[in-house]
Amino acid sequence: MKNIYEQLLNKEAKLAVIGLGYVGLPIALEFARKIKVIGFDINAKRVEMMRNNIDPSDELEASDFEGCDIHFTHKIDELAEATFFIVAVPTPIDSSKEPDLTPLLGASSTVGQVLKKGDYVVYESTVYPGCTEEDCIPVLEAESGLKFMEDFKVGYSPERINPGDKVNTLATIVKVSSGCDPESAEHIAKTYELVVEAGVHRAPSIKVAEAAKIIENTQRDVNIALINELSIIFNRLGINTYDVLEAAGTKWNFLPFRPGLVGGHCIGVDPYYLTHKAKQLGYHAKIINSGRYVNDSMGFYVAKQTVKMMIGHGKNPMEARVLIMGATFKEDVSDIRNSKIVDVVNELQSFACKVDVIDPHADATELFEEYGFELTANPTNDYDAIIVAVNHKEYANKTEAEFRSMMADDKGLIVDIKGIYKGKIANIDYWSL
Repeated sequence: MKNIYEQLLNKEAKLAVIGLGYVGLPIALEFARKIKVIGFDINAKRVEMMRNNIDPSDELEASDFEGCDIHFTHKIDELAEATFFIVAVPTPIDSSKEPDLTPLLGASSTVGQVLKKGDYVVYESTVYPGCTEEDCIPVLEAESGLKFMEDFKVGYSPERINPGDKVNTLATIVKVSSGCDPESAEHIAKTYELVVEAGVHRAPSIKVAEAAKIIENTQRDVNIALINELSIIFNRLGINTYDVLEAAGTKWNFLPFRPGLVGGHCIGVDPYYLTHKAKQLGYHAKIINSGRYVNDSMGFYVAKQTVKMMIGHGKNPMEARVLIMGATFKEDVSDIRNSKIVDVVNELQSFACKVDVIDPHADATELFEEYGFELTANPTNDYDAIIVAVNHKEYANKTEAEFRSMMADDKGLIVDIKGIYKGKIANIDYWSL
């Protein structure tokens, strides 16, 4: 009898991807070039867009859908045709910065309703170590009436999709995979090897694979927090952080992290999953929590510094107009999830500043629904400060003259969070992290 990998390879079985966002859709399309795929999403409108070769996340081109053996659906009963399920739904945090497993457990319930004997379920959503086995598998068992290990197998293979990155893609990044036993671990790894040219690292257990993913982003978060804290210190010293980093970077083993706003659905979220689990185990994660505090406060810090400098120019914050350029969580993407720009906006508005926000990538309706402020269609020419918050490619070649034309007078201010105009602004007051 053929194993599940051989059945998929011979197109005698189907693979289903549950959740077709930034992570799920690229995975589904890559597999669909090799095997039969069902792409499932609960949002019928998004499904219809994908049926018409449109990526709702605006990451993929219409050509990326070509040559793919995939059926898009929002109907649970159509999932029953699959035998290998990949769950790639978001794992956000709630207002108390605690893990919100609602999408993950909902997806587990969906899969459980169609799970059959011999099926495989692989989770890609970022979670704390133990979540797959302690939280997800019981839902699969309860919904299906089947017994884990005896009737179905489970694995974990963390996503490594980097939105906006056209170089480091699913195919070119080494994939970590794991299974609940040696047999399932090998079948899962070989399945991913169909689409991951860079190869698959076989982790010894599901918990190890979960932990590997969670510390990737936690490590980046802590390192960025250190640089952000250094930038606060250097600002008080009156020296430019980027000058310091450029000098320090001449040493071969200096790590090239940069200051900035840390948002999004990964670095700004994942560490809270790890601290949550640590807390359950009776340990208070000091360094991780400290890093989160620093990074979560940077939006407020940028806004306060902007207000202080405007006051130094003789401006009254209650009468000041500020333009923020960029609203997404990172450059050249449309994703606004956990964008820290909202912290800058809210803090400026707490000083009664008039704030306009522009962004060539963000969706105005989504932004208003999520954060309660709108994009400005037509920026004016009377701003007292301009904050370049996201280094979109559209902003890279802005000239000093263009900024000057948008200023109310010669006492304007440019706040360049990512330092993209360092050395290019000579006659306008300039500040960066």
